[in-house]
Order: sequence, then structure tokens, then C-alpha cells
Amino acid sequence: MKQVEIFTDGACKGNPGPGGWGVLLRMGPHEKEMAGSEADTTNNRMEMTAAIKGLNALIEPCEVTLFTDSKYVIDGITKWVHGWKKKGWVNSSRQPVRNADLWHELIEAAGRHKVTWQWVRGHNGHVENERVDKLASDAAKAAA
Repeated sequence: MKQVEIFTDGACKGNPGPGGWGVLLRMGPHEKEMAGSEADTTNNRMEMTAAIKGLNALIEPCEVTLFTDSKYVIDGITKWVHGWKKKGWVNSSRQPVRNADLWHELIEAAGRHKVTWQWVRGHNGHVENERVDKLASDAAKAAA
């Protein structure tokens, strides 16, 4: 199984507001950058979209280490979704889970691969995180 590193980030100018996402895919010496934007979104939605786009860019099942500075994405996919599924997609306050559409997409995208979720501290000099932060921020500015 091919080993791939995916670095992701999301940005929002205002929350909600114009947003962007950035992804860096790396397999050995090969790298690919991707970015996109939405006119009216939230930071959390852009963080999730980046992870979904990165995983969906892989054309065959891979062993993936996905790096994100979003505790929301990490905790959501590794902890919270299990309870949400059991409770019929309501949270602990008995309210519908926010961003359920994207959680379903992320579960499906991750399910095709063997994913290790890795949190990195944002804005802390992590080279790849800084790269995807710039991609996301530039995309958000372009959408504004």
C-alpha cells in the first residue's frame, strides 16, 4: 500500500464569511498542492473540506498520515462521530450535529484509506502547515 502524507488547513475571513482550504499531498519526492474557496462558510467547514479534498484526491487506497492544526477535525473524526452515529446524529445537547453533511463525506473519504490523524500546532513554524495555511488564506482572500 502506498504511503502518503497529507497536510491540510482551512481559513475564513470572518466566521462565517469567505473561506478557503489548502492541501499538500506528498508521496516520496512527489508533491501536489490544491486549494479552493467558498463565498460563505465557516473556518471549521474549510478545515473539514481540506481533509476531504486531500483524501478524495488519492485514486487508490493508501496508508495516509493526515496532518491538521484543527482539533475540531481530529476530535470529531477520532472521538465524536462514534457517539453521533449511535445517537442518530445529535450532539450531547440533543441538537443536530453541525456540519453533519461534511462529517458524512469525511467518514466516507477516510474509509477508503488507512488514516493516521496527526495534530500539529498551527502558526508555529511547521513548514508544511505554513504552506497550506498560505494556500487556504490566499483562497479565502480571492473569495472575498
